[in-house]
Amino acid sequence: MSSAGATVREMSSAPLPDIVSSLGLAIAQGQFALDLNSAEIAKTLTTTEIEIDGKNYNLLELGFLPTFYAYTEATVEAKLSYTINESTETEISGELTISYAVVAATVSASYARKFSVEASGSSSIAARLVALPPPEKFLKVLNAVIER
Repeated sequence: MSSAGATVREMSSAPLPDIVSSLGLAIAQGQFALDLNSAEIAKTLTTTEIEIDGKNYNLLELGFLPTFYAYTEATVEAKLSYTINESTETEISGELTISYAVVAATVSASYARKFSVEASGSSSIAARLVALPPPEKFLKVLNAVIER
């Protein structure tokens, strides 16, 4: 059973802390990229102008705002199932034949010990991303720029 035990120990020692740490870092990096993207969109909105009734307006002046996103939830789910079977089979059979003063005996013996290990696992990582209103300070600066 030592082989089966080693398999179970190996499967049970999954690096869950590493998975959680990696997920946290990935979310932080993703959030940073989303924030930079929103800032770039804000720059683009200030440099994109359209003409209305002979006067040029940039898109921010007209009320267009970049969308800001945030991760609000992340879930790591891991499932592991395993089955270990051990069986021992012993079989002894015999036959005795007596015929005219001759005795014959046949004996048959067998022994089998069987191990089987079945394992299955699955994992999933999910993150929820939601749109948020622009930061309050961003809106204050924006309104001050527009009023100038």
